[in-house]
Amino acid sequence: MTPPSYPSIPGRPLVLGHRGASAEAPENTLAAFRRSLELGADGFELDVWRCGSGEAVVIHDADAARTGQSQLAVKDAPLPRLRELDVGRWKGEAFAGERIPTLPEVLEAFPSAVVNVELKSGGIPDLGLAVEVVRAIRQQRVEERVIVSSFSASLLGAFRSLAPDVVTGFLVAPGAVAWARAAAAVRAIRPSAIHLARELATADRVSAWTRAGVNVLVWTVDDPGEVERLARLGVAAVVSNRPGVAREAVRRAAGL
Repeated sequence: MTPPSYPSIPGRPLVLGHRGASAEAPENTLAAFRRSLELGADGFELDVWRCGSGEAVVIHDADAARTGQSQLAVKDAPLPRLRELDVGRWKGEAFAGERIPTLPEVLEAFPSAVVNVELKSGGIPDLGLAVEVVRAIRQQRVEERVIVSSFSASLLGAFRSLAPDVVTGFLVAPGAVAWARAAAAVRAIRPSAIHLARELATADRVSAWTRAGVNVLVWTVDDPGEVERLARLGVAAVVSNRPGVAREAVRRAAGL
């Protein structure tokens, strides 16, 4: 099978909102994703866990304490219970009533957006999450505009074995151990991309991975000067809490 092509825009990197336009709107909500596109982003990044009733739900943390003012553990709580939580009010009264969406709902609501789906893993990886995300992607027929990423090599490998036609990216945080794991994961999983923390995105590393045929996404970049630098290095994508700022910086770097 021909390896899947990384989503791209000629002449510049993709700009993806980090959990949506999370500097302005409550992260991982429809409001944040909508705002990301309004600001000119090509799409957005989001996080998924499998909840107690089996659905892939869009939330960053393992529990709802920070964004939903509830100690509910996502992996234990059924979807109807999670739906009761208001995950917008913490960001401001204008967002009161925002609910935790499911992955299929997001994919359906934004039919033209590039969506980076991060598979979350706490402790023992939930390989059932990979199955559920594949189901959502197939159901919505969005294989060509989804990137699936994870810090977990076993979880990302499970996904790739189920959906080799979908673009994958291995996430790398700062640290020598993480860097060694990344090299091993790329050899074992053969993802389409490596997703580097901003601190790791040196010119030499970006060049080396790109020459090796591995696309480079960089997270999370809010400084416009840093976005311009990365764009000129030829990264495939940047993820930003401020996608409007990042989009303008990419435009300047491209001379548009």
